Amino acid sequence: MSDWIRPIGRGWVVRDAVPGPDVDEFAEPDRVIAALAAPGAADTLLAVQHPARTPAALARGLDLAAAVPVARAALERLRRRFYRPVHDIVAPYRVEGPDGVALGLLCLVDPAAVTDDGAARVRHTEDVYPDVVAERAAVLAGLGCATSAALLVPATGGRALTEQVEQACAGLGLPDLSTSDAAGRRHDLWLVPAGPLQSRLLAAVADADLLVADGNHRVAAAAAAGHGALLALVTAGPALKIGAIHRVLTGTGLGPEDLVARWCAAGLDVRYDEHAVPVTGEAVVRAGSAVLRVPLPAPDGPGPVIDHELVEQVLFAGALGIDPDGPCVRPLPAGRPLPPDADAVVLLAPVRYADVLAVHAAGRRMPRKATYFTPKPRSGLVLAELQRAPHPGSSLRRP
Repeated sequence: MSDWIRPIGRGWVVRDAVPGPDVDEFAEPDRVIAALAAPGAADTLLAVQHPARTPAALARGLDLAAAVPVARAALERLRRRFYRPVHDIVAPYRVEGPDGVALGLLCLVDPAAVTDDGAARVRHTEDVYPDVVAERAAVLAGLGCATSAALLVPATGGRALTEQVEQACAGLGLPDLSTSDAAGRRHDLWLVPAGPLQSRLLAAVADADLLVADGNHRVAAAAAAGHGALLALVTAGPALKIGAIHRVLTGTGLGPEDLVARWCAAGLDVRYDEHAVPVTGEAVVRAGSAVLRVPLPAPDGPGPVIDHELVEQVLFAGALGIDPDGPCVRPLPAGRPLPPDADAVVLLAPVRYADVLAVHAAGRRMPRKATYFTPKPRSGLVLAELQRAPHPGSSLRRP
């Protein structure tokens, strides 16, 4: 068995309800700070993952280094109160809801693993923000424990993995844990100890290289933290969906007339169309009461180019002189409320899964925050201590 895919040597499974909201539903610092200001939020996994943004840390002026020991103590309290320990397990996991179905294996993955010819076994699909990676890596290194799982998909052979996990779940009977979340998703997981079934499931995952469907920052942070392990749900569906992630312009001082003038000056065909909806190859811009439809230019070179990249490079950087990585551009997943200070929102169609694979096959990455894969695993159902893989012949079991 390959040691780049391995069981959770020491972990914890929630007994009933996860303490606090789903950590992975929070990305923007202001939303995290607002959520942590709620009564009782100090005793949640959200506070553990964002220790420098709790009211107590902000009041005391704690930086991240000073706040991490507080988070480590809080995590230990949560584990004693809400979790039961497990050893040497993998977890077949099924999540089903209005946003799709994912059936896969929850296990540990080495985010820095490479093939014999030096190619990465876990491949990022999007660029990342270095400051976000650094913050998450510092927390992960300090905790030594993963509280949420990245979503990884096989680059090839996904159907075989799904069949293996389906057969395993059918033979295991009722799940060891079954719960629902606020969005109406059902989460079921089974615990598989060391043995032939576990070995078969791990081998099925190790058969293919993996793409990051959700959690590019978590994967990069896990590699930077240096534990040699990442908690991941590896799944090929059977019904994954990709939702849209839009772009918000804020703090630009530009109104709809300014946007139209500058984009037209750059040679773009901008039309007012209050009934416009985003489709691949076009952007729909809502600025005040105006609704604009902007066909995107054809890419210059060969190979796939994602609409987000054209919007950022042509509409923002080229025509408006706005840095796509600067503070004036924010990602906005579909369904999230528009920030009150928004000058405009640029609506984009969901990226097609075939385009994700095509970009990967071309050896490229997509722009940051371009895909929103669903359904996602619920953070906090399983916690995993992060340890480096043992030398061949040694045991992962803890006393």
